[in-house]
Amino acid sequence: MKLRRHGGLVAATVRPLVRRLLQAIPTLFGIVLICFVLMSLAPGDMVDILSAEGQISDPEVLARMRALYGLDVPVPQQFLNYVAGVLTLDFGYSYRHARPVLDIILDRLPATILLMTTGLVAAVLLGMLAGAVAALRVNTVTDAILSILAVVFFAMPSFWFSLMLVVLFSVKLGWLPVAGMQTIGASHAGILAQLLDISRHLVLPALSLALFYAAIYARVMRSSMLQVYNLDFVRTARAKGLGERRILLRHVLRNALLPVVTLIGIQFGTMLAGSVVIESVFSWPGLGTLLLESVTSRNFPLMMGIMIFSSVLVILANLVVDIVYRLLDPRISTR
Repeated sequence: MKLRRHGGLVAATVRPLVRRLLQAIPTLFGIVLICFVLMSLAPGDMVDILSAEGQISDPEVLARMRALYGLDVPVPQQFLNYVAGVLTLDFGYSYRHARPVLDIILDRLPATILLMTTGLVAAVLLGMLAGAVAALRVNTVTDAILSILAVVFFAMPSFWFSLMLVVLFSVKLGWLPVAGMQTIGASHAGILAQLLDISRHLVLPALSLALFYAAIYARVMRSSMLQVYNLDFVRTARAKGLGERRILLRHVLRNALLPVVTLIGIQFGTMLAGSVVIESVFSWPGLGTLLLESVTSRNFPLMMGIMIFSSVLVILANLVVDIVYRLLDPRISTR
């Protein structure tokens, strides 16, 4: 009986997740279509750019390059060719880097995932802690201070805050590195020394990325906990003689986390977009700086590849949110 029940629960969880993955296919197709149309509306192509820069002037060479990159066919045919290439994990060729787009993205992707994961975990932990403390000490000096700090970090521009962190901790105090992901030559000092060096470089960009979202999570966590505390099942638990600590851990926190989890899924895309600014300020070698470089150099194949990978990351993040929702409250259907 237990095995049958367990199997039914697994099936009830897996089927909606598979359905969500299938729904992601037309979503990705729409993203590719919109991005490709916008790219095609931009004047000129990569061959025109190379010609304008004076790198290539021979008309015959330009014609051969257009044929090589598939630019000598109508735009609808170019789109179909690109979709066919994406289905085989061929995202094109970066003429600026003289490498396939997929190889370049895979080289930069770990740095972005490290920064975003660290920033997201720090934002959730700081936001939940601040929101819980403010809710437990509502209408006190502690609540007022935390609320003011949340408003300040939410209203503060991320690029300005990042620069101020650099001025304070790097220029004035000299505690942390100014930019980059690791010190030159640190890879030859051993794995442990390399990890410590990367951690030191990670502190400032992760903190810059985390505090803005931590302010949002703190406000949501505070209001959610205050709302849950006023529900009937909490009063019933008190009437049964349960202690406040048990009520907080087993009843209030678990239900108050649901809005925070919702925000994490919604804001994952904005956090990915915000990492472009943070990576640019700290010269972090991730997808953000790579996207900025591709835009300034009009490297359209690389721009398309980064947008597709970013969309996949957002879809996977929302899928994880569905799973967490199911774990927090099995009554919520992932459908």
